[in-house]
Amino acid sequence: MEKLLSACAVCPHQCKVNRIEGKIGRCKATDKVKVALYSLHPFEEPCISGENGSGTVFFSYCNLACEFCQNYEISQQGVGKEISIMELAEIFLKQQERQAENINLVTPTSYVPQIIEALKIAKQQGLSLPIVYNTNGYETVETIQLLNGYVDIYLPDLKYADNQLAKQFSHVEQYFEIATKAIKEMHAQVGNPVFDEKGRMQRGVMIRHLVLPNCIENTRQVLQWIHETLPKEIYVNIMAQYFPTYHAEEHETLNRKLTKEEWAQVLDMIDTFEIENGYVQELGEHEEEYVPTWEWDK
Repeated sequence: MEKLLSACAVCPHQCKVNRIEGKIGRCKATDKVKVALYSLHPFEEPCISGENGSGTVFFSYCNLACEFCQNYEISQQGVGKEISIMELAEIFLKQQERQAENINLVTPTSYVPQIIEALKIAKQQGLSLPIVYNTNGYETVETIQLLNGYVDIYLPDLKYADNQLAKQFSHVEQYFEIATKAIKEMHAQVGNPVFDEKGRMQRGVMIRHLVLPNCIENTRQVLQWIHETLPKEIYVNIMAQYFPTYHAEEHETLNRKLTKEEWAQVLDMIDTFEIENGYVQELGEHEEEYVPTWEWDK
């Protein structure tokens, strides 16, 4: 772990800062784990939340800087508190005691080395739930390879096929090439989705794509890549929940919700590209559910 953090190359930014000495790079994370909250979350996809809720652990900071981030208090402003690796392991075990369906690591990229150590400890103490890696997709193949054997379900975003949009709205380079390589590695590790008798995902990949206003061609290219590259068994969640928040209102492209006409085009694309498995939100669905109060769950 020290080797990984002393010249940090955990994510594609490759900042090479010494986090052990307190230096910070693009994501602002140090060698200390910082967690905003943990909870039983009922509003993930049905096969992730199940009956009891997904055992989410929201990590502070993010290696993207999305202008429209719905969780910007955590991802950009760093709301949360620092905890030890042992305390993180205890959170995993507590979520299991509360009968969570899984351990859902939300925006975990900056803390992969510490998470692996915490999972080792928790598994030695009886953790047996599926581990969900809930990521923005901006990952290195090398970091995903480190997670082989620790993660059961990968839940990556595929936000952009258009790298210009990625640079303008999330301030990163080569998002599409980087994210798609990572997703292919995820699929190579865990394969197509596997479910238990209650329909709860136990293993596999599910890709999320948030449709942005005025960016329907970007969505078309994302769905085309999925159709042409991945097996038809892959699960996809195509989300209509976008609303302008954080800095979005400052951008003419992003300062409104989706229109019915835009969403109708997306629905046609789902048929065109034969996206058969997963979820499609109704326009306007879940708008309020994705604005939680950030309080530490004790």
